[in-house]
Amino acid sequence: MNAGPPARRRGSLDLGGAAAAWVCAVTTLLAVGAAVCSPVSTEPHRRNDPQAFLEKYGYLHPDNHIHNTAEVQSAIREFQWLSRLPVTGQLDGATLTRMAEPRCGVTDEGTHDLWAQRINLIFTGRTAPAGRPALRKKRSSSPQGDKWYKRYLTYQIVNWPRHLSPGPVRLAVRTAFQLWSNVSGLVFREVPGGPADIRLAFYKGDHNDGASNAFDGPGGTLAHAFLPQRGEAHFDMSERWTLNGHKGHNLFMVTAHEIGHTLGLEHSPVRHALMSPYYRRLGRNLVLSWDDVTAVQQLYGEREGKPLGGRPVSLPGQVLGWGLRDWELAEVHHGNPDTTQPLYCQGVFDAITMDQNNTVVVFRGSVYWTVPSNGNVSGPFPLRRRWPHLPLAVEAAAFSPLDSKWYFFKGKRTWRYSDSALDPGFPRQNSELGLPHHPDCAFYYATLGHMVLFKGSRYSVLNVETLRSEPYYPRRLSDWSGLPPGSNGALARPDGRLYLFREQRFWRFDPVKVRVTRQGHWARDLGWTGCRNTPLSNEIL
Repeated sequence: MNAGPPARRRGSLDLGGAAAAWVCAVTTLLAVGAAVCSPVSTEPHRRNDPQAFLEKYGYLHPDNHIHNTAEVQSAIREFQWLSRLPVTGQLDGATLTRMAEPRCGVTDEGTHDLWAQRINLIFTGRTAPAGRPALRKKRSSSPQGDKWYKRYLTYQIVNWPRHLSPGPVRLAVRTAFQLWSNVSGLVFREVPGGPADIRLAFYKGDHNDGASNAFDGPGGTLAHAFLPQRGEAHFDMSERWTLNGHKGHNLFMVTAHEIGHTLGLEHSPVRHALMSPYYRRLGRNLVLSWDDVTAVQQLYGEREGKPLGGRPVSLPGQVLGWGLRDWELAEVHHGNPDTTQPLYCQGVFDAITMDQNNTVVVFRGSVYWTVPSNGNVSGPFPLRRRWPHLPLAVEAAAFSPLDSKWYFFKGKRTWRYSDSALDPGFPRQNSELGLPHHPDCAFYYATLGHMVLFKGSRYSVLNVETLRSEPYYPRRLSDWSGLPPGSNGALARPDGRLYLFREQRFWRFDPVKVRVTRQGHWARDLGWTGCRNTPLSNEIL
């Protein structure tokens, strides 16, 4: 029998218990026109509570947590408008799914009116009259909130995740500020210490910004920022941050968004806008949309000495991705001056597998390392030199001893290689194979005789002979007793035991006992990974 719906990850809306009761109450009220909705939940900021979401992000007034039908309908419609969903006023599946997506923690309150004023200013040169009354006092009467009253601004990077090298982090932050200076009259300069106008820092959980601003772990709220003059941007330390667009959340994209808030910009309803409240991957398109450029120029004017043709400089995301990749390559080849170990030993890699010679292969970004049975690491080697036509980075990789093929997974596609030759007909869409998009990890599992892919709280099984997902899958990850979701790699060793990796930790799963039999730090405890005497902290510097 096929498994039921996938279990929601921590950052999703789990419509069970109090939240489900509240949704039912809302649905009933909308149907019969009752006057008041009293939520069952007494925890107003739980991530699985739609009412708490609408209150936290400024769609409902939080006082007493009691709202009439008109208020609820209006709040849902307003959220749907900003989220570019059909405006129905109903708490439908698409609306709940959008609420569960990773996003910025800054409130959406007033976005509709501010955007209307911005558009009116474009066409008439005048600010539009205010629309519906604000839920609470406006932070500013300016069309775009508050602003800085000087042109030259300083910024400071207070700390960063240890698994990211300081050079690429500083490049990503500098480029994020440059995005805004390229299209406005602002000039930014980094200061290593002392006072700074804008400070960027990583925190975990409650960090003295108020209960509503406490970070909630992986997923959910990624970061938040404060308008001028406070000028601070805070990032959730629990997220997996990346610089080159593969697994995790791209630090450059989130930083550029939060910088917008520190300059006084609010959220945007425009599709593909950087200031959209929801996380956006670094793609091929321009990073700044026309609405982003318009918003910052209405506050600070155009850049002095505009480039030829009078057009603002807004680089395509692909170009920025190449630059970040080159910086990462430089860091990989120069290594960490504090250790002789390869870069992946710091605790983060994208995929890991083992070939027919029992050689472990570790992938990170656009390079890979090999670790034969003697534990001596070789590499890094360019990924595309051995496997042409692969993307710049992969999300999952596995070698199948059954057919002696290499399988790579990225986004919505699958690549299969015979040695270094891409097989005819590949890459193929994951949907054709019955596989999920963006898998966490993949591995060949001899116990099943098939390829297994983990994605969140579920797993799929691929028959490598038919290239079709096995019947009755995906199933719940709870079948693998003790294994956590959100892994970044897995492989089966010659003794048949499975090793699953997440950040710096590993879990060993015994197929005979059907449970986890060991846990630990893989860089310290597993000599066959090629890491010995490696610093183990993944905390903040």
